[in-house]
Amino acid sequence: MKLNKSLLVGAGLALMPTFALAQDAAPTFDEIGPYLMTTLLFLVGGFLVFWMAAGFAMLEAGLVRSKNVTTQLTKNIALFSIASIMYWLVGFNLMYPGEWVVEGWLGPFFSITSLEPVGLAAADASLDYASVASDFFFQLMFCATTASIVSGTLAERIKLWPFLIFVVVLTGFIYPIEASWQWGGGFLSAMGFSDFAGSTLVHAAGGFAALAGAFVLGPRIGKYKDGKTIPMPGSNLTLATLGTFILWLGWFGFNGGSQLAAGTVGDITDVGRIFANTNMAAAAGAVVALIVTQIMYKKVDLTMVLNGALAGLVAITAEPLAPSLLSALIIGGIGGLIVVFTVPLLDKFKIDDVVGAIPVHLIAGFWGTMAVAFNTQTEISEGVARSMGAQFMIQFIGFAAVGIFVFVVSLIVWIILKATMGIRVSEEAEINGLDVSELGMEAYPEFSKG
Repeated sequence: MKLNKSLLVGAGLALMPTFALAQDAAPTFDEIGPYLMTTLLFLVGGFLVFWMAAGFAMLEAGLVRSKNVTTQLTKNIALFSIASIMYWLVGFNLMYPGEWVVEGWLGPFFSITSLEPVGLAAADASLDYASVASDFFFQLMFCATTASIVSGTLAERIKLWPFLIFVVVLTGFIYPIEASWQWGGGFLSAMGFSDFAGSTLVHAAGGFAALAGAFVLGPRIGKYKDGKTIPMPGSNLTLATLGTFILWLGWFGFNGGSQLAAGTVGDITDVGRIFANTNMAAAAGAVVALIVTQIMYKKVDLTMVLNGALAGLVAITAEPLAPSLLSALIIGGIGGLIVVFTVPLLDKFKIDDVVGAIPVHLIAGFWGTMAVAFNTQTEISEGVARSMGAQFMIQFIGFAAVGIFVFVVSLIVWIILKATMGIRVSEEAEINGLDVSELGMEAYPEFSKG
């Protein structure tokens, strides 16, 4: 039986798209799933950490006096905006250098971040990780958090613009450089230092920058008098409590997103484990502060309880995956204990930290960094585990390296700012409130009471 030639040609033409699709088939979910899920993890984690900016703003607004509230809120929205621009302009590629300028220590300056093209095809994507845009967005939130820590310590007596200039340097250069030593594959990473989500790289770094500023700036007028510490109650503990809960919520993105992968059953299970451990540490820090302040002062101190929860969060951040729930409880509880004892210790040294950021972020960050050695077993080579003592030493060296760098560079920047433009408002301005001197709010006297 003979077939019509035209029918054969037509059938061949009809089948050609099928053959082409077979040869150039769309990637399966197994191929693109890890990319999609990790990108989603970064986006969800990123906007949770962004919400922490609101938490810092509310916490600080509640713990400063009412005459300084608007200035503190201005600082918080300004610092986040500056961090966004500086991290795009310099920070991201300085923190994750494609090529080192000084191997393991310093990446390229002024390497502007660029994103993937619109409508990126699967064939052109790096399917083994996540989109650059989502990674940049997520990591930016950590950078801004570091600056938020400094804001609270130096409240009620620092000028607005010198503070914002410091934020430019901190978010564009200081933070990305020290973070590159670990997360960018630098020398700390090579030596085996471990900091899962930033107890040292974010929180202690912010604490060291704040400590340097507090030394140069000095305490508030009337804070220390005749050998006594004079209480200066905040304007609104409702706002401070709201801010703490917002920070607690945002921390799930902070730690959970730092798993940096969501494409397998194991990855997603680990994210859930991180959430549970993070929550346990915060709860333990709050409860320990609650009990200890009752024992020590015969009454509960709400500000200590709030900071106890935050200290628990900071402490677990260095390693939120490996511990059991019991270990997370212990780590967070010790964080709460640290706050109760170090807040008055700072006052003995006349270091005025308005919101308690140095005990929460620096001291609890140190504890969390050192506690990593209890809960991780790092391999030197296949089958050979590093001893706990050796890991302790590595953790201490890493913390010290970051601390010395951030503190010294920050101190230099603060001293330069003080010498060139001044960083502290006048005595009259401080007494009247920064909302008047920095923002010109004389027309709104209700904002400058307290």
